[in-house]
Amino acid sequence: MSTHDNIRFDDQVIIVTGAGGGLGRSYAQLLATRGASVVVNDPGADVHGTGKDPGPADSVVAEIRAAGGEAVANYDSVANAAGGEAIVATAMEQYGRIDALIHNAGILRDKSFPKLSAEDIEVVLDVHLKGAFFVGQPAFKLMKQQRYGRMVFTTSASGVFGNFGQANYGAAKTGLIGLMRVLTAEGASHGININCVAPSAHTRMTEQLLGDLSEKLHPDHVAPLVAYLCSKHCDITSEIFSAGGGRFARVFLGLTPGWYSGGDVCSIEQLAESMDDIMATDNFTVPRTGMDELEIMLATFGVSLESK
Repeated sequence: MSTHDNIRFDDQVIIVTGAGGGLGRSYAQLLATRGASVVVNDPGADVHGTGKDPGPADSVVAEIRAAGGEAVANYDSVANAAGGEAIVATAMEQYGRIDALIHNAGILRDKSFPKLSAEDIEVVLDVHLKGAFFVGQPAFKLMKQQRYGRMVFTTSASGVFGNFGQANYGAAKTGLIGLMRVLTAEGASHGININCVAPSAHTRMTEQLLGDLSEKLHPDHVAPLVAYLCSKHCDITSEIFSAGGGRFARVFLGLTPGWYSGGDVCSIEQLAESMDDIMATDNFTVPRTGMDELEIMLATFGVSLESK
């Protein structure tokens, strides 16, 4: 029998933010069918982050319970510290622990860079990036005490690769990758694994973008990856995954061998002439941490961290 047979989440508690529809709904439903108790968080705002409606969260909870699962609704916003604390408090009051957090909540305020208002920037950063801090910090503290936890942050192709008209959204999504890297380092000795998923799926946030592709990109296709990353079976951490339509791929940041000036301060002209060597991707490496990158640099100089 494979060690991955019958992956279940019995007696585990998982928070899913933005779970009132789309991807979050698919995550919550799948996890519940595998035995998880799910905190279905959604304030019921529209795609631009305005309004409030308990209906979406209540509907998902009702669906889960009707299928024999366990779930509780939460309507707090991730966009402020009090909301993040309240989401985690709901899990603790209802179930007494937190095993995994999926930060999926998101809004859009798409405009070309010159047209973005201060509010357009702030509200998107608040939900996507600051939200990961506000709900992630109290969850992380409890996971440290438990010496176990899983977190999945929702990044995006817009953040990793770029997309016209999404400077605020893309910057927030890339910020989540940086947060994941640091929390991975801080959580490693406490049994906490953190990963990022960049999903492609037909949701209310993407329906204007995908067109005919929508029918191939149901959110249910992404859910198995997110569920696996939340499981005790998964020892992967600090990775980025692309997922959509049944295709799954690793996304990574690589470091080229580069060019070494020999130790002298090079001229601008020398640098320009060496740019092909700097850009060449042959024999790249994938540093796991910032210290890994420093060690690679020091090795070029013929020294090591131990000798420093």
